[in-house]
Amino acid sequence: MTRSKRAPLPHDFHPEVPSFTVVSEDLEPGGVLGDAQVLAAGNTSPRLRWEGFPAETRSFAVTCFDPDAPTGSGFWHWVLFDIPASVTELPAGAGSGKFDGLPAGAVHVRNDYGSKDFGGAAPPAGETHRYVFTVYAVDSEKLGVDSDVSPAVVGFNLRFHTLGRAQLAGEYEAPAN
Repeated sequence: MTRSKRAPLPHDFHPEVPSFTVVSEDLEPGGVLGDAQVLAAGNTSPRLRWEGFPAETRSFAVTCFDPDAPTGSGFWHWVLFDIPASVTELPAGAGSGKFDGLPAGAVHVRNDYGSKDFGGAAPPAGETHRYVFTVYAVDSEKLGVDSDVSPAVVGFNLRFHTLGRAQLAGEYEAPAN
């Protein structure tokens, strides 16, 4: 397995906040992404469930980030926010961009593929990348941005409104040419 140089994880530079639990039947912690989460195969966001978040949580955000992408700034695969605090699970495929399985009011922003949905793993041939799925417990019902902002703007706002964070990461190795 070829590994690219390991970049820091996305939360290494954020203030510490309490952690809570996120699980998925589609991804084991530290495991290998299944074909369903690969861009050229299923291109389907995994089912995610979370619990143990702070009681004062008013909404959630969910992201998928590849810190190992050869861009100097990582690669955003999925950015979703304004999920009501009453929602503690997203079904597989909720990131399709059609909003099937998403609660009313949830907002997708453009990923680094340029679409407002989940974009699966697609590292360069022969490289292994990490895909970090994060659920953020947010202190307000609305993050205060719209679907036209960049993932970086969402991340900036989350930095100041995150009450807690849960993370689940997996890897995928692209076949060598």
